[in-house]
Amino acid sequence: MEPPAPAAEETHEHRRSEAGGTGRGRAVAVIAALLTVAAGLGIRAVADGPVAKYGGDALYTLLLYTLVLVAAPRTRPAFAASVALAASWAVEFFQLTGVPADLAARSVLARLVLGTSFNPPDLFWYAVGAGAGWAVHTAVYTSVHRAVRASGGRRAQRSSRR
Repeated sequence: MEPPAPAAEETHEHRRSEAGGTGRGRAVAVIAALLTVAAGLGIRAVADGPVAKYGGDALYTLLLYTLVLVAAPRTRPAFAASVALAASWAVEFFQLTGVPADLAARSVLARLVLGTSFNPPDLFWYAVGAGAGWAVHTAVYTSVHRAVRASGGRRAQRSSRR
């Protein structure tokens, strides 16, 4: 015999609070994306050379990470990091074809998004960006789920006292 299904109201409330609310999660991801772009522009304004180059690489992947969360706010940290890292690496390896360099010669946007030439150290710095996104997201994700479990536990205790 199956246990009774929770009331629709309880199920909806639990799902909404579990993800921090999809709309709220998406809004946080959009803000994180904007902050990441600002950090990328800021690092280019105050630094040059390897700091700006490799910091920009890490932030590129971090931006992709936040865009994954904009598209799918309930995405788990490891999956979001994997998607962002795979996309970054795909773009870097695509540079071996020469197509991005041709496009970059005609478009600033293409240059910013696709780059121009393959650089092996970029692969490492993309992983740093994915790891940073994973670490922050995991910390937030874990704390939100602990809070939900704690409040769910109190809710269950209150309803059992009635």
